[in-house]
Amino acid sequence: MSDFTMPSLGADMEDGTFVEWLVAPGDTVKRGQVVCVVETQKGAVEVEIWTDGVVDALIAEPGHKIPVGGVMAKILVKGEAPAAREGVAAKPAPEKPGVPEPEARPSARTAAPAKGVQPLRSATRLRITPAARRRAEALGVDPTKASATGGDGAITLADVERAAAVRPTQQAPSKPTVKDDAEARRSAMRDAIAAAMSLSNREIPHYYLGTAIDVAPALAWLEAHNSGLPTAGRVLFAVLQLRAVALALREVPALNGWYENGVFRSAEACHIGVAIALRGGGLVAPALRDADRLPIDAMMTALADLLRRTRAGQLRSSELSETSITVTNLGDLGVETVQGVIYPPQVALVGFGRITEKPWAENGRLFATRCVHASLAADHRVTDGAIGARFLARVADLLSRPETLWQD
Repeated sequence: MSDFTMPSLGADMEDGTFVEWLVAPGDTVKRGQVVCVVETQKGAVEVEIWTDGVVDALIAEPGHKIPVGGVMAKILVKGEAPAAREGVAAKPAPEKPGVPEPEARPSARTAAPAKGVQPLRSATRLRITPAARRRAEALGVDPTKASATGGDGAITLADVERAAAVRPTQQAPSKPTVKDDAEARRSAMRDAIAAAMSLSNREIPHYYLGTAIDVAPALAWLEAHNSGLPTAGRVLFAVLQLRAVALALREVPALNGWYENGVFRSAEACHIGVAIALRGGGLVAPALRDADRLPIDAMMTALADLLRRTRAGQLRSSELSETSITVTNLGDLGVETVQGVIYPPQVALVGFGRITEKPWAENGRLFATRCVHASLAADHRVTDGAIGARFLARVADLLSRPETLWQD
């Protein structure tokens, strides 16, 4: 029997609040299947399981805080028999310190919901944003009675407010306002970011490199590619940058991985973290998985989906726990140069600034062209400047010859 534990969703995470189970005891589960939802400073996260098996017992209950590594469920692996259930419920193995011990472990379909939230009408998961969930609890509104207008049929904060307005007038419980709650969440996220970045600056010996790249050929190629396509189908220049980084990492894998316990562990795949600023404040960098295997059009689709789900609070645990390098792009905000801070335990961060028109000398000719500044922050415990320079040179070469971005 194996333990299904609270995953670490970043260096800034110490615990998570359990929200709901999407499976029940006796269910067969497959590696990569979403089995529950937890809430962190980054919002609600769909947690995947990393082993095949059968759910033996559910331990975590809604509303309970569980530390990273704390046991949430017991899973029977292939060949194991379930615990005896005739008359006496199976007693789970002792849990790690700090994990609450519930008096009973009802199934996901019959478990009592968190205080103030009405039970779901079916086993289908209710799509609701974290802010809307908390507001429904504060107002005593049954979220299943709200009309969903958000992406993927999710119930939004506005949907809950409308549902509260049309119900019979009653005294709402005295709880924090939406404004107070939002400020508390922003404060918690800032604290988490501060802890992670302080750790990075304290323990990681950064070195920085930068280079200007002539991207006029890439922009011309992109304009031709997007010509005649509907707005929703056009590729952003940021996708070409991500593609260039992914392909360059194939040749310089020393920048793709994690430094933990004094040892560098190279990533087997290229999961690029995309730094995304949240509308309510804060930052999250979920992974664009297998970026080096995605053709440009498929990468644009995957990036758009990642942006939408990040801002709707619908990320998966693998998108937060497996990022092997991060890319930040502040060009649309007018910044020319980015000097980033590495997100531990990663060992590198790539930054891109805005596109500018500048004089450029090449083969004895002087002309104006469009350029972008690319920077690299890397961990000196793992690589030296020569390796970082080779990586940046490869990124520049790929962006200056956009036809190579199509090559697998």
